[in-house]
Amino acid sequence: MAARNARGLFAGLAAAALIMIAGAAAAAAAGAAPTTTVPTTGTPVSDPRTTGAGEATASPPPPSIANHRCLRCHADPLEKEVIQPDGRRKNIYMDPEVFKHSVHGKVACNGCHSDVTKLPHKKPLARSIGCIECHQQQRDKLKDDPDPKKRERLDIVVQQTDNYLHSAHARPNPKDQSRVNAACHDCHDAHNIGKPGELARAEHRLKNPEVCGRCHDKQKTDYLGSVHGKAVVEKKDEKSAVCSDCHTTHNIVSPKTDPMQMAITRNCGDCHKNARKTYMASYHGQVNQLGYANTAKCFDCHSGHKMQKVDDPTSTVHTNNRVESCKNCHKNATASFLAFQPHGDPDNREKYPGLYWAKRFMQVLIFGVMIFFWVHVLLWLYREAMDRIRGKGFRENLDQPDIVYFRRFSPVWRWIHALFAISTMVLILTGTSLLFSHTDWAKAVVVFLGGPKMEGIVHRTAAVIWLSIFLFHLGVVTRNIWRARKTFAWFGGTSLVPGLNDLKDLKNMFKWFLGRAERPEFCHWTYWQKFDYWAPFWGATIIGTSGAILFMPEKTAAILPGWVFNIATLVHAEEALLAAVFLNTVHFFNVHFRPERFPMSTTIFTGAIPIEEFKHDHRLEYERLVALGELEKHLVRRPSRRVDLASSFLASVLIIAGLTLLTLVLYGLATAN
Repeated sequence: MAARNARGLFAGLAAAALIMIAGAAAAAAAGAAPTTTVPTTGTPVSDPRTTGAGEATASPPPPSIANHRCLRCHADPLEKEVIQPDGRRKNIYMDPEVFKHSVHGKVACNGCHSDVTKLPHKKPLARSIGCIECHQQQRDKLKDDPDPKKRERLDIVVQQTDNYLHSAHARPNPKDQSRVNAACHDCHDAHNIGKPGELARAEHRLKNPEVCGRCHDKQKTDYLGSVHGKAVVEKKDEKSAVCSDCHTTHNIVSPKTDPMQMAITRNCGDCHKNARKTYMASYHGQVNQLGYANTAKCFDCHSGHKMQKVDDPTSTVHTNNRVESCKNCHKNATASFLAFQPHGDPDNREKYPGLYWAKRFMQVLIFGVMIFFWVHVLLWLYREAMDRIRGKGFRENLDQPDIVYFRRFSPVWRWIHALFAISTMVLILTGTSLLFSHTDWAKAVVVFLGGPKMEGIVHRTAAVIWLSIFLFHLGVVTRNIWRARKTFAWFGGTSLVPGLNDLKDLKNMFKWFLGRAERPEFCHWTYWQKFDYWAPFWGATIIGTSGAILFMPEKTAAILPGWVFNIATLVHAEEALLAAVFLNTVHFFNVHFRPERFPMSTTIFTGAIPIEEFKHDHRLEYERLVALGELEKHLVRRPSRRVDLASSFLASVLIIAGLTLLTLVLYGLATAN
């Protein structure tokens, strides 16, 4: 070793002497100040001792040292280690063939080890390696190159280094602020960085747990005993998850932070795509996708570093352990939770037949209802437009408006309708912001509301108002029926109960649509008004019941099996979508947008309808009341201008809000995976 050091010292002195002689000769020949040339760049740097009027400048960079000179010591296979002053052994060996075929194979050793200016160098060697600066400089040199492929890889490296600078690894070490938690060379083997796609990179990936484990020993131990760790270490499966797959490569922050927990959850889906899809369709996943980590994530159920297969008795999601895992969030979870299918796929008929058929039923219901009524709307629009062109149908005389009105709704029902409409729209907005959590508008709504917890409070408050109105209405109707039990007409035009006559009216309406008959005449309630009335009964029952089940999971599981949650989640969302689309398309057309009513009807807010309009839409009722001599009881004066303006304003706001919600819902459906 002493002989080798002596040879190195002699070679270093000889090289320095040659450089000095060459520099002096060049200066004498040119009659100018001597210059020093850096072989790696070929750019001359002026000697600061003779610059300008003698002012001092920075020292010139040292000349590069040929790699073969460094390798005299560092490529000796017989002496791979040295003993440092503190007694620790340090590996100084570098395989020249490995380095030659690495990305840095053509870089001079002291291009990175810039503190080495001569050989032999100081001991111990200081670590003045500037990976970030070097890569940035190389990229800047190519920024004007017309071929973007030349800097493509450097662009990626620079982006990665930028991510690193904002990571936990780049922060000062708590025990030694002169060092960072982890530098580039702590994770990367600088002498063996493989080119993209090369075998060396695959080998580096398999070493990832070992590299991370140098600092994270406990996590390494847990990982090596997991299903992922065994696949990597025992089977050399380079496709199995390693540390950087979950925690990312360079933008690493504490796993206790929300952004990192959400990143880990997304990263799990890179391998488990179907599991990610079903998870994101659940309440837990929807909240996570909105940007919040306050619900169950992959590692909350499956654990993180100790993850095992489901059938492994030590797995946290094994049948024997699953309830305890659920109790981490649901303190009073019971054995019924075992029947819940956290990754239930309604498109998988073999594995989840109950969910599959429930979804098929809801799809048939939704498409059947919407197709029928959209056809109804289009035909109605066409026929009324044609009649107006021909001068037929009802046309309000704006120059001489009616003075006499027919009282259609009492103040109680007008207020009930307003509250019902507002609570319905709030429910649609807050509900679909979860359902379409993948959209930017949903994220903006939840942020505006103050987060998913506040969004849930708003949603449930609106639901309580909505269901209370429904129950109040049901009570009033029941009371009225009881009071008129001797004379109450269960069927007919004055009853909201559908009857055979409504089917006849529907048939005649389609004949009118097709120009084969005159427009049919109706009594107090039309068949489409009866449908609008009874649809909320169905919706309130389905949406209300399923919502209550989801709102009280622990109490529900005390009496019902866990798979009920899967069915409730499905039908709650599907029925809500049906209501949102139907109300804001078909109902809006029937009431506001058909040519005879466009741009809106304010009857539900003023409670009164012009007598001529009433005669046109409900002629049978008009004639019945005239025959009974009861028409005068229902006639009122025209609403005041103040009431008319307030009703128009409220109707406009609700219509605009409804159409906005419809647009957001349709966009969410169109962009859903």
